[in-house]
Amino acid sequence: MIGYLIERELGNRLPMEKPLATLLTMIEVDADDPAFGNPTKPIGPLYTREDSEKLAAEQGWTFRPDGDSFRRVVPSPAPKRIFELRQIRWLLEHECVVICAGGGGIPAVYKPGRQLVGIEAVIDKDHASALLAHDVDADMLVLATDAAAAFVDFGKPTQRVIERAHPDALLAEYESQFASGSMLPKVKAACDFARNSGNTAVIGSLGDIESMVEGTAGTRISISVDGVVFAP
Repeated sequence: MIGYLIERELGNRLPMEKPLATLLTMIEVDADDPAFGNPTKPIGPLYTREDSEKLAAEQGWTFRPDGDSFRRVVPSPAPKRIFELRQIRWLLEHECVVICAGGGGIPAVYKPGRQLVGIEAVIDKDHASALLAHDVDADMLVLATDAAAAFVDFGKPTQRVIERAHPDALLAEYESQFASGSMLPKVKAACDFARNSGNTAVIGSLGDIESMVEGTAGTRISISVDGVVFAP
């Protein structure tokens, strides 16, 4: 559904002759990933304590507090391999705009006998995007969100904008600054891409994408940067 909406809107803005494709994407995860022993990804609606306890007993689901309510959580294993990578590459080589890995992709594992099966989990979309960008040899990874950049002391009088950073320095010095449910996955995914590919990753606002690509907006993460540099 989301792929349809993106493809429709892009089709309304791009030249008629520009091909677009939305691709259902399966991504392999490790059945022994430690994430399966520690579900953290919230999904679905909010429940009362009574309803969550009942569902936990009936369905074997795991719940965690969410404000005054409870929400189901599922494992969020690391993505290992994109099964449709050859198809994605072929489409890109034929100048097609490819919409793929929606929602982090569909997690799948191999059972004994090399039987591929789906598994109940949610792959983090930022880490799936970093893997995809690396595997298609992307020049840049753009992680668009509702924040203008990555911040230190976000929401405090001492708030500072991180203009650019080396991935190792950023995580070593400021990892604890980023919220685990929002900015931290983006920062880690950007750092992984920059470290593994040698290219630049940038985090910033959806409305600033052109400026982010040009290098005048967002937080840029690259192995060519010394340390962590804040905006003046």
